[in-house]
Amino acid sequence: MAEKVAVITGGSGFLGSHLCDKLIENDIKVVCVDNLLTGSIKNIEHLFGNEKFSFIKHDVTNFIHVPGNVDFVLHFASPASPIDYLKLPIQTLKVGSLGTHKALGLAKDKGARFLLASTSEVYGDPEIHPQKEEYWGNVNPIGPRGVYDEAKRFAEAITMAYHRYHGVDTKIVRIFNTYGPRMRLNDGRALPAFVSQALNGEDITIFGDGSQTRSFCFVSDLVEGIYRLLLSEENEPINIGNPSELTIKEFAEEVIDLTNSESKLTFLELPIDDPKVRQPDITKAKEKLGWEPKIGRREGLKITIDYFKSVLNK
Repeated sequence: MAEKVAVITGGSGFLGSHLCDKLIENDIKVVCVDNLLTGSIKNIEHLFGNEKFSFIKHDVTNFIHVPGNVDFVLHFASPASPIDYLKLPIQTLKVGSLGTHKALGLAKDKGARFLLASTSEVYGDPEIHPQKEEYWGNVNPIGPRGVYDEAKRFAEAITMAYHRYHGVDTKIVRIFNTYGPRMRLNDGRALPAFVSQALNGEDITIFGDGSQTRSFCFVSDLVEGIYRLLLSEENEPINIGNPSELTIKEFAEEVIDLTNSESKLTFLELPIDDPKVRQPDITKAKEKLGWEPKIGRREGLKITIDYFKSVLNK
């Protein structure tokens, strides 16, 4: 049997690099395509020299050429944290629209299965809680966050169009807040910000009054869910995340506790259109993929804090 080959766009990013590892562990050859706009060679340098891995530096909003057979195309290229997509609004829109179009074109050309990394942000500031896949969302298309939310909503729409019109075998994963090693310390999200502030003994900055909720999933759990979805027969979107919900203030206090930090909490104005609640309904993932998260938050946080300590010590 010929070796299976997967193309992962955004493969040097936080999630993409863990996916590279997962597929290679399962004897799938990986071609990582990334322009390194927000990704990092550091995330994949341990794979250089591995015969199952190759890297192409390329902007996926342009035509993607990969020689030979391709069995899977996983589209993970995108700025994915508020600090990135507010700084790179046009690139975010382009990679969600043109980039998804080019990645789908590659899948269609190769007869490959396609998996889109979508996001819980398609639900916007939700009026339904927890969020089910059937919910259409509450998104401000012209707000500053709209560049990311609408890019992903368009990506879902074109993915389903390629499925219905061209018969491409497509999957859509809606990813909820994920954390773990290889996150960037300065990526603007709550978790890396809180951990780096706590480790440096700085005040922890909370936006709003801290009553907004998030649900954090450890990266190995998330990647397992994505892998199962990739190999499944599901074409409709599926939420992958950890339903264990807590407020941002509770989360900051947990980080202070786990880092033995003296940090105090300070409160800043809430950014525009910041979602007040976030919690995945994972009924579909359980029923269709036999998946649910295994790693508890404290356990995952300890691993992540150790990783951030090693980065800060360098």
